[in-house]
Amino acid sequence: MKGEAWLFTGVALFFAVTCAVYAAFAPDPAGFAALAVSGLMSALIAAYLWWGYGRVGRRPEDRRDARVREAGGTRTFFPARSYFPVLTAAGAALLALGVVQGLWLFLIGVGVLIPGVYGFAFQNAGRED
Repeated sequence: MKGEAWLFTGVALFFAVTCAVYAAFAPDPAGFAALAVSGLMSALIAAYLWWGYGRVGRRPEDRRDARVREAGGTRTFFPARSYFPVLTAAGAALLALGVVQGLWLFLIGVGVLIPGVYGFAFQNAGRED
């Protein structure tokens, strides 16, 4: 994760410098806002990757002398198929349409979204690693 963390740190620094130069020379606030949000989002990803690197440590992918077999075995957990993401997306779409169409569709969207998010978040809550 160290390589990825350095990559996103560089992207965040690029957007920070570009945002500062843009703010100094351009009167348009939309470009400044877009560059600032891009810099903050890449900084957020960089912070997460640095945190993950500190938590997990060096992976075989981070070393030049690593062998392929060192990366074998169970690396992470991928959940089984689930319909909760589809239910969550449908609820979010109904919620957005309800903002335009009316309160009745908004409430239906809330009723579909809440079980979708709950199931999506807690479908593997009892799983032991």
